[in-house]
Amino acid sequence: MFDKSDEKLVAQALKGKKSAWLALVKRYEKGIYNYALRMVNNPADAMDLMQDVFMALFKNLPTFRGDSPFKGWLFKIAHYRCLEFYRRKRPMQSLDDAPEQEDAQRLGLDTELLLNQQNNSLLQAMQTLPVKQKLVVELKFFQQCTFEDISQQLDISTNTAKSQLYSALDKLKVQLADDPISKIEVEYV
Repeated sequence: MFDKSDEKLVAQALKGKKSAWLALVKRYEKGIYNYALRMVNNPADAMDLMQDVFMALFKNLPTFRGDSPFKGWLFKIAHYRCLEFYRRKRPMQSLDDAPEQEDAQRLGLDTELLLNQQNNSLLQAMQTLPVKQKLVVELKFFQQCTFEDISQQLDISTNTAKSQLYSALDKLKVQLADDPISKIEVEYV
């Protein structure tokens, strides 16, 4: 009927209640997967990262103090796991080797195909950003975090978060301007 708060679920999970743990995983699995997918642009790697995040969550749940919202703490774990992924894999993978996202099913809708191509263009452009800038874009636009939330999650100042976002947007604007398919308007927040 009513969803339990994250804090109540955490407390119950710490007491060994399996249903509370599963409720936490179910609540955040899609968000963590999508976050990882946007960061690594590969569904298999994103699935591995999501599982890695939840394993780390399971192991570190007793250390959650409740000083900040659970969601922010969880996405901070995801952030660090993505950084670890880049440290392990990034030197071996070039942008030319990055897998292309599958085309939309042929529904005969030109608009859906165009939207998918624009999304692919944006994802490819995001892959060229430095990791820190990509994280700020991800948190601001895909996770709808405030600059204060971003600065707390990434341990940077609010002004640094803003400057990284605007620098990333400038880079995306230049890249997407050269892409005839994208025609995506990059606007400042």
